[in-house]
Amino acid sequence: MTRTAVAPDAALTTAADPARALAFYQDAPRSLAQFLCDVADVAALWPPRAPILNACADRYHFMVGLAAAAAAGRMTVLPATHAVEIIKSLHARMPDMHCLADGDFPVALPIVRFPRLAPAGRVHRAPPVPRIPLDRPVVTVFTSGTTGVPVGHVKTWGSLVASAHAEAARLGLDDGPAWSLVATVPPQHMYGLESSVMLSLHGRALAHHGRPFYPEDIAGALAAVPRPRLLVTSPVHLRALLTSAAAVPPLDAVLCATAPLPRALAEEAEQRLHAPLHEIYGATEAGQVATRRPTQSDLWTLFPGLVLEARDASFVVHGGHVETPAALGDIIEPSGPREFRLHGRGTDIVNVAGKRSSIAFLEQQLLAIPGVLDGAFYMPDEDLAGPVARLTAFVVAPGLTAAAIETALRARLDPVFLPRPLVLVDALPRLATGKLPLSAMHQLLASRTRQAGGGRG
Repeated sequence: MTRTAVAPDAALTTAADPARALAFYQDAPRSLAQFLCDVADVAALWPPRAPILNACADRYHFMVGLAAAAAAGRMTVLPATHAVEIIKSLHARMPDMHCLADGDFPVALPIVRFPRLAPAGRVHRAPPVPRIPLDRPVVTVFTSGTTGVPVGHVKTWGSLVASAHAEAARLGLDDGPAWSLVATVPPQHMYGLESSVMLSLHGRALAHHGRPFYPEDIAGALAAVPRPRLLVTSPVHLRALLTSAAAVPPLDAVLCATAPLPRALAEEAEQRLHAPLHEIYGATEAGQVATRRPTQSDLWTLFPGLVLEARDASFVVHGGHVETPAALGDIIEPSGPREFRLHGRGTDIVNVAGKRSSIAFLEQQLLAIPGVLDGAFYMPDEDLAGPVARLTAFVVAPGLTAAAIETALRARLDPVFLPRPLVLVDALPRLATGKLPLSAMHQLLASRTRQAGGGRG
């Protein structure tokens, strides 16, 4: 008689005391016992075998839905955007896909409505904490499309748990009192999934249920939770917070990711918020890879167990929580076995009149101009730019003229990198993470070209 090997597993959460708070929901702590009851209630709604697109805007609803799907063996599908064409394309590939939603959804999918949860209170009998095989695929996370067409990457329960434990240890959240966590990034993004949801399940952080966007809302969410407080955010949200008049309650740490963070912005954040700022580097393909404190060093330190290896013209990361070797799309300069410098994305480098620069550097110079609230450079394809491509810049700068911005850029950039055209806009079409998809930039320029009469310039 042969014995079938049983795959090792891990608990849904490392929390063990049923009375322990796991999150903040509707202005009250939500205990582990209540969470387990909520998970059981949502799991009872699942259709047989169907993958679940978790579109919940409420972070606690998302966490419950993710847990219910993982425990039941359902794949959670996480597109970076809910744009109609993206969702239609996913539905065509997964015709049995259902959507878990706590609000309106733009596409006619079969909908599972998130149920009304019982108010906070004593739970007399909670279900046991589920255990999930480490090798069970639980989520498919899609890239944001900043460099092209979004691509899906499957993550196992084991990789997510290992990543959470590594991050909690790196940030010092795995010991001492539980931290209150407020995140401005959506849980559907890899960064938001790892650094808010999984940190609540496996990192002693108590996530606030909301996803505050405006500075006043961020300050309000922070004020609603006790210290120590961790703000999980992006450079776009951080810049908006620092330029606002919002009174930010005392913070104990800030975590930032999704785009390059200028050192000047990091320094201002630490001075104004009186808290250390840590930055995470990662990619959807690999998840989080390294951290640094940008006010202290430009070197990134790999998470434990990860190995950075040069292959052909790029670098691959593997080991630790990265189960499948993943190629990184950035220009990397190793500095010893555990540290490295970043020099922008490989697709970020532009060559104009024989001179090279990076989009990230150009945007840092643009955003350093007083009065510029947001901005992005874009190198269009030939179908929009004609045979001689010129850099385009889209700028949000109320009160400034394009001529004034161009004058300021002349003092900072080689003339060949001055944008032609420089387009003033009310806002940039960023995703909730702060990222700008390549398709959105293309559409912005195409719209501007049509308004100008279809001429090329």
